[in-house]
Amino acid sequence: MSAAPRSIDADVAIIGAGLVGASSALALRLAGLSVAMFDRGFCGAGASGVNFGGVRRQGRPMAQLPLSMRAHKVWRALDARIGLSGEFVASGHLKLARTPADMAALEAYAARAAQNGLALELLGANELRARFGWISDEIIGGSLSPGDGHANPRLVAAGFAAAARRAGVQVFEETPIAGVTRHGAGFTLETAAGMRIKARHVVNSAGAWADRFAADAGEAVPLSRIYPAMIVTEPLAPQLTVNIGIEGGGVYARQVARGNCIMGGVRGAPLADADFSRPTGDGMRDMMAMTARMFPGLAQAQVLRAWTGTEGALPDSQPVLGPSATSPGLVHAFGFAGAGFQLAPGVGEVVADLVLTGETATPIAPFSISRFARGLPPP
Repeated sequence: MSAAPRSIDADVAIIGAGLVGASSALALRLAGLSVAMFDRGFCGAGASGVNFGGVRRQGRPMAQLPLSMRAHKVWRALDARIGLSGEFVASGHLKLARTPADMAALEAYAARAAQNGLALELLGANELRARFGWISDEIIGGSLSPGDGHANPRLVAAGFAAAARRAGVQVFEETPIAGVTRHGAGFTLETAAGMRIKARHVVNSAGAWADRFAADAGEAVPLSRIYPAMIVTEPLAPQLTVNIGIEGGGVYARQVARGNCIMGGVRGAPLADADFSRPTGDGMRDMMAMTARMFPGLAQAQVLRAWTGTEGALPDSQPVLGPSATSPGLVHAFGFAGAGFQLAPGVGEVVADLVLTGETATPIAPFSISRFARGLPPP
């Protein structure tokens, strides 16, 4: 392997090679710009590659639906975009109601979603039982989003990075960015090993570590870290035919073609180095108990392994996506709070719009980093 160059020039430098960074890199390169992408670790090895793998529009805040709908178009043609399917299956996403209040919330959400172009199918107890007999009798109804589904995050995250490489993006792994400075025509970035990069534009997609680069631009944000935890079972006979969520929170679940069932819904705990985390025994027991209660056919399933990822989250549960308010040419894209997997292909297209033209047709005003300068709106 040849040594990294001591200096490079690029139209765009991207900090963070997770799914958001890689999808942005690919979109920018396909638009004809020269792109260099840097990661402190390996492409897609963080939260992008170890998340649950849900590909859902249903259940998102209304402000995110236009972005989610844009991303959905990429998911439907994923093979053409990155050269592999990523095991994407449009199984449908079914959100379950345990109480009349939950069902009323699903009905209200479906009405609002329809106004934003997302058609949902509301199911009463009898129809739910007829179509999904493997669900617990305590579930009283649900909401189905037929075009949603799930995919393999390890394949998709690495797939976008590989497609970016093939398109001509310069990718530098194990190359942390030590600093970013603004100059008249753009930016100078320096790596911890002394490489210097000159770029007209910078994309801050550094995930749970993005607040540092925002602060360097004078845009401090209250980014915290969360550690979503997952488990996977032994291969089982087919039963979870859709991607599952629960209104009001709880376990979420899906089953892959090999038969393994993947569940999430609790969080792990950080280690002494907060970059790393582990599942907790109590959390895993709670998740397995909820799974067995909601899906009785999984009650005797053997769990093969459990894991966590590190993700950035903001107090209003919305990401930061948009141009810097202080540094022209800097675009932020971070803070997706464990729900960015489905959004990321759309985020990449929005980032490319902003770099190329300074604007985008996709509504992103609620995600502006400026909201923290003026204070968060009341909940």
